[in-house]
Order: sequence, then structure tokens, then C-alpha cells
Amino acid sequence: MKDRFEVNIIGLSESESQKGYYVLVLEEIISKKRIPLIIGQAEAQSIAIFMEKLFPSRPLSHDLFKSILLSLNATVKEVYIEKIINNTFYTTLVILDANQITHEIDARPSDAISLGLRFSKPIYISREVFESAAFEVDEKGREKKGSYAEFSIKELEGLLEKLIKKEDYESAVRVREAIERRKSLE
Repeated sequence: MKDRFEVNIIGLSESESQKGYYVLVLEEIISKKRIPLIIGQAEAQSIAIFMEKLFPSRPLSHDLFKSILLSLNATVKEVYIEKIINNTFYTTLVILDANQITHEIDARPSDAISLGLRFSKPIYISREVFESAAFEVDEKGREKKGSYAEFSIKELEGLLEKLIKKEDYESAVRVREAIERRKSLE
């Protein structure tokens, strides 16, 4: 039986229950069960900026850390969310150094994920975390929320049409900008 599962980020939004915090939603790639993580504003911003393919004029902390690792000929190998104790997730950032030695570094999930994204590395969760934190989503009630990164261009264009029909021009501008950014990267 599998002892860990790969997950993808499918959403990032403000927490309704905890003011000033954000919910990062992970989804297990086979079962489609979801795991919500409450993260801080700075980490949410770092993840969102990367997912939206925005480029700040100065490096954020996670970009700086990536540059440091690269200058040392090291890389992130994976992110592993291994346990949950009293609703706190514990994560290991697995780093491979220049001598091909693996180092396991204790990290907050949000920091490890933000850095793992920058290296395009997988995010895994343990069976323990999966069984205690994952939940199923009814496909009929499933709505896409959070980052535009989870939408295809076709879906974004459909959303844009709906927003224009509703005369929500402010939101339409944001969606149109997301479409333009996405198309410029293809």
C-alpha cells in the first residue's frame, strides 16, 4: 500500500475563518481529495506571484533562497508534508547538494511549497496526513476559486464573457489580464 501521495495546488484564497490568513488547497492527483492548509499572507503572496507568473522588481525571500541554492550547486528534490499534530502540518524540504548528498530540512509547509514550486518539484503528503486532513468534493458543487492558474484559457474566456454580461467590468479586466499573461507565455 502506498505510504505517500502526490498533490498539486488547485487554489489559494483568503481564509473566511481566520482574518489575515489564506487557504492553500492541495489536491491528491488520483482521488481528487483535497487538503486545505492555512498559511500566512507573505507566503500566500509568494506562491500567488509565482503561480500567476508575475515578476517583482526585486527578489522575494523564496526567490533569494532559490538563488542561494543554485549558487551552491544545490537543488530542491521534493517537498514532503509528513505529519499533522494538533492541526499543525510538519514538512520536510528535501535538498540535494553539489555532492549529491540529500539533506532533509524541517520547514513550514508554505515555505517548502513556495520553494518547491520555484524548482518545479513534486509535493507529497504522507498517508497519515492524507487520512486525517483530506476531504472529498462533490463534483456537482465544485466551483473553481482562487488563482486563475487553475483555469484553462478557454475557461478564462468563458468567465470573461459571463463577467461582461453581468457588467462586472472590474473583474473582467483582471480576467482579461490573466488571459493576456497566459497567452504571452505560450
